[in-house]
Amino acid sequence: MQSNDARTLLQCAVPTAVAGLVAAAVSGVLAGGKGAVGAVVGTLVAGGVMALGLFVLQRTAKSFPHLFQAMGLVLYVTQFLISAVVLAVFRDTSLFNTRAFAFALLGAVLVWTAAQTRAYLKAKILYVDPESAEAKKSAPAGSPT
Repeated sequence: MQSNDARTLLQCAVPTAVAGLVAAAVSGVLAGGKGAVGAVVGTLVAGGVMALGLFVLQRTAKSFPHLFQAMGLVLYVTQFLISAVVLAVFRDTSLFNTRAFAFALLGAVLVWTAAQTRAYLKAKILYVDPESAEAKKSAPAGSPT
């Protein structure tokens, strides 16, 4: 993992964890212990799905840069579907408060997406390699570079 990838992951995970703690506290007050557990599980599921998506997106960008934009769109749809399946699977559980789980999952996904957008806007990632452009200019005519 490159340093900018780790930085992006950290810039997304920390606000999501803070939002999860807030959701757990609010759910604990409003719905008791099961509400707090539901909020924690929802935050963990959302964080896991989004972190896995970020990892897949970075690997795709490195291996297949021409598929990056299409892969991003497919990835967001897949993340949405995985979240919907998890919500459907835990719909009737008695392990935790499902309403707190659903709201925490939604909140964590929204916070992660906002943090990821901010991280990409703040990142100073070059999309042109300046060394290769200068090397081409300085190479003698007819050289195979």
